[in-house]
Amino acid sequence: MKGLFKSKSKTPADLVRATRELLVYADIHWNSRDAKREEKMVELGKLIRDLKIILYGSSESEPIAEACTQLTTEFFKENSNTLRLLIICLPKLDLEARKDATQIVANLQRQQVHSRLIASDYLEANKDLMDTLISGYENMDIALHYGAMLRECIRHQSIARYVLESDHMKEFFKYIQLDHFDISSDALATFKELLTRHKSTVAEYLSKNYDWFFADFNSKLLQSSNYFTRRQAIKLLGDMLLDRSNSATMVKYVTSTDNLMILMNLLRDSSKSIQMEAFHVFKQLFVANLNKPPEIVSILVKNKDKLLRLFRDFKPDKENEQFEADKAQVVREIMGLEVKDRP
Repeated sequence: MKGLFKSKSKTPADLVRATRELLVYADIHWNSRDAKREEKMVELGKLIRDLKIILYGSSESEPIAEACTQLTTEFFKENSNTLRLLIICLPKLDLEARKDATQIVANLQRQQVHSRLIASDYLEANKDLMDTLISGYENMDIALHYGAMLRECIRHQSIARYVLESDHMKEFFKYIQLDHFDISSDALATFKELLTRHKSTVAEYLSKNYDWFFADFNSKLLQSSNYFTRRQAIKLLGDMLLDRSNSATMVKYVTSTDNLMILMNLLRDSSKSIQMEAFHVFKQLFVANLNKPPEIVSILVKNKDKLLRLFRDFKPDKENEQFEADKAQVVREIMGLEVKDRP
């Protein structure tokens, strides 16, 4: 690392400034016929690689804390906008430079300067960058790069809150259903991160947006024709509602007969994996609930024979004692239900 700075005769701050100058050039002259454009873009790619090596180290050396601090400080220096330039110029970089830039943005979210995550302060003042990153899901060439950056940015609670409260949350239901598997999977990973990382913020969000959110979640994800989407959605549903911080939302969810019917249908899914995921959520949310509303009890009683027949041959691919114990408990609970047991 020391050798790198000596041979280049540039400090980490110098490298950031040089990178910023070329990013400005790339942004302005991308469509020009400047004879030096290609040469400058190659130079920009090398500078971005050098920045990544400072932050991550190399096969020969570990990153140096002081160098990382210098780089981070210059990156987020007032009015420098280096991060903004790096993000908006990403489509103009070649593939290797895009990969390096993505890693740089990710790493900067964790770099502390005087015990502060100064990237958080910068993003707080530049929240519109999240709009840019999210819209990247509509561009196949940069979707995965922007998605990776976005997940690192929402590690900051205030930034996650901004995204949750934006109209972009409705767009995620569209992105998750895209035909391009890699992009839809990435969008789902970001969606899950938004709904599980910051407990208090998520609890507030689900409480305020319960009606439209779960209407879309049920119809577009749990009832999707795509196997991967259904499987990941049922896992996410369990992660959200079985978290103690979302207990108020869970209580509301388990009073809905529509929600119960959707889960019962997932128990009969053609995929064994989805059946197992649905069983776990069904057991925890509806069967184990000691305060079942009369409407829920009525549906379970009405479908008692069908459920018991289903569970008779219901087993995972590999022998699992815990699952058998859980299934036995569910069977006992359902067998003991009567309409007269209504609270």
